[in-house]
Amino acid sequence: MIIEKIAESRFNDSVFESTVFGKEFSDHMLIAHYKDGKWGEATIKPYGPITMTPAAMSFHYGQTIFEGMKAYKNENDDVFIFRPEKNFERFNLSAARLNMPQIPKEIFIDGLKAIVDIDRKWVPQDYGTSLYIRPVMFATEEAVSARSSNEYIFAILLAYAPSYYEKPLSVKIADFYSRAAQGGVGFAKCGGNYAASFFPASEVQKEGYDQIIWTDSIEHKYIEEAGTMNVMVRIGNKLLTAPTSERILNGVTRDSVLTLAKDAGNDLEIRPVEVKELYDAYKSGELKEVFGCGTAVVITQYDTIGFGDERVQLPHLAEEDSFALNLKKKLKDIQYGLVEDPHGWRVKIEKEN
Repeated sequence: MIIEKIAESRFNDSVFESTVFGKEFSDHMLIAHYKDGKWGEATIKPYGPITMTPAAMSFHYGQTIFEGMKAYKNENDDVFIFRPEKNFERFNLSAARLNMPQIPKEIFIDGLKAIVDIDRKWVPQDYGTSLYIRPVMFATEEAVSARSSNEYIFAILLAYAPSYYEKPLSVKIADFYSRAAQGGVGFAKCGGNYAASFFPASEVQKEGYDQIIWTDSIEHKYIEEAGTMNVMVRIGNKLLTAPTSERILNGVTRDSVLTLAKDAGNDLEIRPVEVKELYDAYKSGELKEVFGCGTAVVITQYDTIGFGDERVQLPHLAEEDSFALNLKKKLKDIQYGLVEDPHGWRVKIEKEN
């Protein structure tokens, strides 16, 4: 790996005063080029623009994938990342689905550890804040030909992440637009999934909602995801979530939350969840919590749900009674190195650079 350090760091304490997610980028980025059927040597270099032709195939045919991860710092200035092997595996699953080359572990994992180490001063220490990590791959071959590209760039970018979605959100259940279809790319973290969601999201925002709970594309009968997150439902004392599929992302946070719920002895079912079941539970008083989980937010609660033209309010639970808040604290405490890590999820970034 080639390392070209910045001449003078751009870091100052005002970085951590930002309230905008993913806009304050760190000093360095990692870049690797794929050409002639192989990956070249990765380079860590000062963060900045890269030169690309407007004929780069990612602009025309959408071959672009990414991951979302975070780095955390404890009171001893130790820096951790969380379950990087899961993101590495999922990145290559996305690559395979979009007919892109597999990224080697020595570029993804070793590069990830190296760049976080070099920019460790950018990792904030305040609980709830973090350094967001964005691995991304996109097609760069200069051609307007409807086929897979023969050239790609893999990059890792780092950006400050303030606390995100601290207040409960209002969501509307989709009854027309869909996020993904069976046989499609819903399980992959590709740019097109997100681009297609922006217009429906803007439509419900006009009605006063923050996000959408996506439903299946055939009948709009079953809930699937919420915004850009996996979604979980508590009916009575039972926690429910949809199984992963070709339409639903296999979230790292989702998997972690389910594991912690099992550890806590929560009654848990992974099965299709009907919109009608949700509504009936609300009418009977059994719908206690609905929440989304994902890397950026960890867990965010929903306090209002729109069923068609009806807008319903969920109960406000005390912190000690909330599955969502309890699971969020347990997960964050592991991520920040405040408690034991029984599952070996936390990976310490050793100081080398």
